[in-house]
Amino acid sequence: MAGIEYERIFPRVHSRALGGAIGVTTAVGVFLLTILQVVAGPQGLQVGLLTHYFYGYDVTWAGAFVGAAWAAAVGFVGGWVLGFTHNRTMDVWMFIVRQRAELSQRRDYLDPLRRDRA
Repeated sequence: MAGIEYERIFPRVHSRALGGAIGVTTAVGVFLLTILQVVAGPQGLQVGLLTHYFYGYDVTWAGAFVGAAWAAAVGFVGGWVLGFTHNRTMDVWMFIVRQRAELSQRRDYLDPLRRDRA
């Protein structure tokens, strides 16, 4: 019964959905930043530094698609790990809370017997 209340109060994160959302967001962001760099050429943007992280990426039209694919993959993995970590952390935390609650209920279990002996 405590697990049902826990699920209502602290819902689990769907790791694949979070990974997909973050992956799509980062892919669109890298794609748009690369296209902005190719078309407008603002000097303050350092999008070319992504060549150090994404194999095959370059500040070109083709590189925008390569960068978007890499960003989607990296964003998905990062979002999935974030969701997985959140779920496991909440599981461990709720286990600790339940154990403490059960311990505090059992702590006074033998007190009536001690009072009768005295």
